[in-house]
Amino acid sequence: MKKLIIAAVFVAIFTAGSPLFAQKIPAEQESDFYYVNVTLEKIFPYRKGYVVQYRKGINQIGRAYLPSEWFTNAAAKGEIINLPKGKEWPSLTIYYKDGEFSHVRLYVHPHQGHQTWGYIPQNVNIDDRFDVETVQIEY
Repeated sequence: MKKLIIAAVFVAIFTAGSPLFAQKIPAEQESDFYYVNVTLEKIFPYRKGYVVQYRKGINQIGRAYLPSEWFTNAAAKGEIINLPKGKEWPSLTIYYKDGEFSHVRLYVHPHQGHQTWGYIPQNVNIDDRFDVETVQIEY
C-alpha cells in the first residue's frame, strides 16, 4: 500500500512538473516554413503536368493542377518522390515560406499500374488549368 502511494505521488509530481522541462526553440532556429499535407485519391499525368485529386470532405473531391515546369531544376518548385513498395499511400505536401507558396513534394508509387494512377484521354484539353503560380487546397 505504501509503495502504491509513493508511486502515485511520484507520477503526480512528474506529470505536473513536466512543462517545466519543456524547451523553447531559440528564435534563430525557428523555421520560416510550414507545410500542408493531403492524401491523394488519384494522380493523372497530363502533357502539361499532373492533375491530383484529393478528398476535401466526406463526399467531395478536390483537384490541384501541378505544372510540369515546377519539376525542373530551373524552377525548383516541385519534387517527385517515389514511395517504397508497401502500404504507403500517395500524398502531396505543399510548403509555404513566410505565408507565401514555396514548393511542393509529390509522393507517388513508381509503378504506374498502381490503383492511384489514372489517365486523361488525349482528346481532353485542360491546358488552361496549368497556368498557375500556386496550389490552393480546399477543405
